[in-house]
Amino acid sequence: MKSNRRSFLAGAGAIGASAYVSKYGFAWAQANQPIKIGGQGALSGAHADYGRQMRMGATLAIEQINKAGGVLGRPLELNFVDEELKPAVAVRNVRQQVSDWGAHFLVGIDSSGSAMAVGPVLAELNRICIFTHAATHRLTEELCYKGNVRQIFRASVPIYQDSILAAYIFAKRPEIKRWANIGADYEYGRMSWAMFKHTLKKLRPDVEFVADAWAPFQTLDFSGHVSAVMAAQPHGIFSTPWAGEAIGLLRTALVMGVFEKAGVWWQAMGGSVDVLEGIAGQLDRFNNKLWGTGRYLFTWSEEKTQRLNTQFVEAFNVRWGRFPNYSAECTYSAIYSIKMACEKAKSIETANVIKALEGMTIETPAGVRTYRPEDHQAVYPVPGGRAVKLPEYPIPVIGADLAVYPTKEYYRWPPFEAIPT
Repeated sequence: MKSNRRSFLAGAGAIGASAYVSKYGFAWAQANQPIKIGGQGALSGAHADYGRQMRMGATLAIEQINKAGGVLGRPLELNFVDEELKPAVAVRNVRQQVSDWGAHFLVGIDSSGSAMAVGPVLAELNRICIFTHAATHRLTEELCYKGNVRQIFRASVPIYQDSILAAYIFAKRPEIKRWANIGADYEYGRMSWAMFKHTLKKLRPDVEFVADAWAPFQTLDFSGHVSAVMAAQPHGIFSTPWAGEAIGLLRTALVMGVFEKAGVWWQAMGGSVDVLEGIAGQLDRFNNKLWGTGRYLFTWSEEKTQRLNTQFVEAFNVRWGRFPNYSAECTYSAIYSIKMACEKAKSIETANVIKALEGMTIETPAGVRTYRPEDHQAVYPVPGGRAVKLPEYPIPVIGADLAVYPTKEYYRWPPFEAIPT
């Protein structure tokens, strides 16, 4: 490196520093600068563990990659900020990270509403964002596939996981006929419930949807929501509030005796580590009726990537003293996807990396991911099942009655049919 720098300075002295930099030095200087990755997620409020886990997953990946030599000989650098679950804030963050900080790539975003606001801005800024939580199917199906915003990619399973998988599981339970919904009152919750109803009705024409109760962000008291749906005497409850709100809702349902009455409760992202930690002391009181899933379960991976998952979980636990949430794994895998695509393209230019990412297959802790070329959605299976306590883990896990479906069965595929709402 010193000899290269001496040559650079000698050349500059011969023809003039500014002229030399203009003619020869830019590529040399650029090659030694970090590749900047701007991240954002919820870092405050009841959902803050998701953003923290994103940041932890991204940091671990970057530390590992930099220790191994970086990407194209350049180190990675992370700037992670609070999305606040507000679309306007998410858009402002993206603009500042690209225009002010100089981000080459973007990752993260928790809120589906934020994702839909950020998507069109990516085309304007010409920066790739790999979304690692925001779950609305409209991000990839409408903005990317139909709207041709090719800078959109998603590493995490969208609401196919929350809704279609659940419909497949409970279509086989004929005694669970009457369904009620306690939903997150925004894009994610409303579209998850709509897709669940649409899919289950096709599989089981005899089902009934008997009640809805909608809870906006920052809901603290869920007693009215629980009372409203239980008055309709449902057999199953479909629930989409997440993070601290999911914990509060589940504890309220326990106090109000729901698990003595209803047949099953589907907590859409009930496999999230923070939720499992939050209900650990009450698990026995759910009477084996609490079901859920996640966009990654730290206890499960496809056979081909089980060893990789074990290494990831161990490294994450050593680094952070926690089990990885799905937002951590999805962001960790997004960083490695950026690495693989840049190396495949031999470039960090957006157009070249888009071409490299489209159709790319990568082994990750969650399984083998393939980024569909049509809509840039990562395809990989994750099971759903029942929450239980297993002796090898200190917290409950989604570990009983696991249902694993091939992605060809429970993912939506282009061209995409409309979902009635």
